[in-house]
Amino acid sequence: MGDRPEALRALLDSVAAQDGAAIDVVVVGNGARLPGLPPGVRSLELPQNLGIPGGRNVGIEAFGPGGSEVDVLLFLDDDGRLPDKNVAETVRAAFEADPQLGIVSFRITDPESGTTQRRHVPRLRASDPLRSSRVTTFLGGANAVRTHVFQQVGGLPDNFFYAHEETDLAWRALDAGWHIDYRADLVLHHPATAPSRHAVYHRMIARNRVWLARRNLPLPLVPVYLMNWLLLTLLRRPSRPALAAWFGGFVEGWRTPCGPRRPMRWRTVWRLTRLGRPPVI
Repeated sequence: MGDRPEALRALLDSVAAQDGAAIDVVVVGNGARLPGLPPGVRSLELPQNLGIPGGRNVGIEAFGPGGSEVDVLLFLDDDGRLPDKNVAETVRAAFEADPQLGIVSFRITDPESGTTQRRHVPRLRASDPLRSSRVTTFLGGANAVRTHVFQQVGGLPDNFFYAHEETDLAWRALDAGWHIDYRADLVLHHPATAPSRHAVYHRMIARNRVWLARRNLPLPLVPVYLMNWLLLTLLRRPSRPALAAWFGGFVEGWRTPCGPRRPMRWRTVWRLTRLGRPPVI
């Protein structure tokens, strides 16, 4: 968004310091002017904010259709930083070792406390963030994706703007036979924050949850999935304004177009279940 120039420079410096071959870097200004960037870093300034998935899709296409000019793309939040110099080489080795590995999710830690927020461990059993595992989704601000995934199943859903776009891509990738790994040894430093700091959080989280189900789930699972999330939301006892925004987004998710519907196969449902997260929660 162009409002964290010092943090962006620290991130770019940490990318440039990686061992191994140099990394080709593109910075997307999502409806914002970009500060001065280091030599060799490409920039794209968009005239309006396309949202998180829209901006990232523009970044993907900067490397050719579906990122076809490269094998793997890293996505890193502009206020993050890679504390270790071996991240890129570890990512390269991971994809070379497993031809079916489609996505790698990094471990996000707060640089001051060293802690990892529970929401940053992309599985239900999140008590041990130092345990790597196969997972069913990934973290949008700290990940690596094999570009064949984009070429096979498409990019992130532009119309989501914010929230759940990673799970939408993850479900499509898993349905196509790709694996997703959470790697605790790949670390991005990022200040601990609350997602509700975004003004649109409660509305988007509900609307996109409905779109996610309508786009990807077999019809019998759609009401089960959404009812479970409705109950979980009520149990969390949000404030009255937050709950009103959530219900507004939930209704919007039913009333507005969600994009193309491509329900996953039942064997993918079983695969998600075996991985510890059946697509009803």
